[in-house]
Amino acid sequence: MRIKKGDKVIVVAGNDKGVTGDVIRVVPTKNKLAVDGVNIRKKAQRAQNVGGRQVQGGMIEFEALIDVSNVMLVCPHTGNPTRIGIRRDEDGRRIRYSKQSGQDID
Repeated sequence: MRIKKGDKVIVVAGNDKGVTGDVIRVVPTKNKLAVDGVNIRKKAQRAQNVGGRQVQGGMIEFEALIDVSNVMLVCPHTGNPTRIGIRRDEDGRRIRYSKQSGQDID
């Protein structure tokens, strides 16, 4: 997966199309990720006793997972959506680069 936690992405498909946000969680086994402020869901949570302290119940809001194919990385150099390429440096390490500008991302 070429998108990492902390990357700024824009949603290109779905109900939240056009919204930008930071990646807060990546699940590579499911090819999905969670973006801050995108795909907000509500869930009823019961009051619990966790570790000797009481956790209050109620309705909680959380960012649900979306498929990685529905987002594009925002190029840190140009600010436009871009595809990501991988190349190796002289030491053999992977370097992500913007296919739009050709500049390194990391």
